[in-house]
Amino acid sequence: MVDAATGVAMDVFGVLPDGRPVERVSLRAANGFEARIIMYGAALQALIVPDAEGRCDDVVLGHDDLEGYLGKRRFFGATVGRYANRIAHARFVLDGDVVHLPANDGPHALHGGLAGFDRQLWQLAEIERGAEPSATLAYVSAHGEEGYPARLDVRVTYRLTGPAELSVSFAAWADRPTIVNLTNHSFFNLDGAASGADILDHRLTIAADRFLAIDPDAIPLQEPPRATAGTLFDFRTASTIGARIRSDDVQLRNGKGYDHNFCLDSVRGLRFAARLEAPRSGRTLELLTDQPGLQVYSGNYLDGSISGKRGRLYRQSAGICLEPQIWPDAPNRPDFPAARLAPDSVYRHRSVYRFVSAGLVQ
Repeated sequence: MVDAATGVAMDVFGVLPDGRPVERVSLRAANGFEARIIMYGAALQALIVPDAEGRCDDVVLGHDDLEGYLGKRRFFGATVGRYANRIAHARFVLDGDVVHLPANDGPHALHGGLAGFDRQLWQLAEIERGAEPSATLAYVSAHGEEGYPARLDVRVTYRLTGPAELSVSFAAWADRPTIVNLTNHSFFNLDGAASGADILDHRLTIAADRFLAIDPDAIPLQEPPRATAGTLFDFRTASTIGARIRSDDVQLRNGKGYDHNFCLDSVRGLRFAARLEAPRSGRTLELLTDQPGLQVYSGNYLDGSISGKRGRLYRQSAGICLEPQIWPDAPNRPDFPAARLAPDSVYRHRSVYRFVSAGLVQ
């Protein structure tokens, strides 16, 4: 059980085939808001949030046991790296040298390769108790792992920074030049992960007036970002996700729905990026980030082949991902925000998931 005085608890979530235990740490606020993180993939395994009536439910897709995470790879709640999203043709040039990566998404590299950070057992580096309980997880990615140059030391910290607010912070250091782009890959359903409802009635707001158009492989086109105004991608004012997702549009066909990077403003520091509202439960999620892009993925490839929490089959649009990150294929695009990390620099990324509803004590 969680110690109410500290807001932190530990248990063993499962055991890997090689016998290594997978620990889980739970961070809990007084009102029932709770984040549960497992060491496998440094994943957010559950996020318990009160609704408008104060009833608590888990709002992120995933599994109730470790076996589910070891099966078909869907990145539920995972920390994704070394490079989140896609790198075209599984190659890039770094300081004049061509770097080849394993291709795991057709001819392209996706989410760190065949065994990215989501497939690794992280170590619990630190726990903080008190008013803002937190857990810091650590992983060392060896030089050459999945083709990426440099040894990379990575930390991710999950922290409760308010009565209904989860902050996720990443930091990374390299011993030679490399590229880094990390994100959290949670699928949100604000009606509940096991509700059986989809997210097509959720209302979405995105603070972006540009987006990246993609080809049929979801690689950004060789063109500048497109304006969202007057398109099916204009979420600057709240719009129901399902209102336009079935429209006959080449970009929605290429992504099988929404699977696009929205270009956030260039202001540095933490700022508003998106809002997700569920009319049935009354839950509202506000996302703040310091990253230049937000990948919005409407769960297009969930096909009912995955049994999730409480035995629910996850089908198309069972959840939506809001992934703050550097833009996809940036290592091959000098016109995009840079993903290069020098050995005398520190990669940092902070995102905040803030829930607002009548049932939450602010």
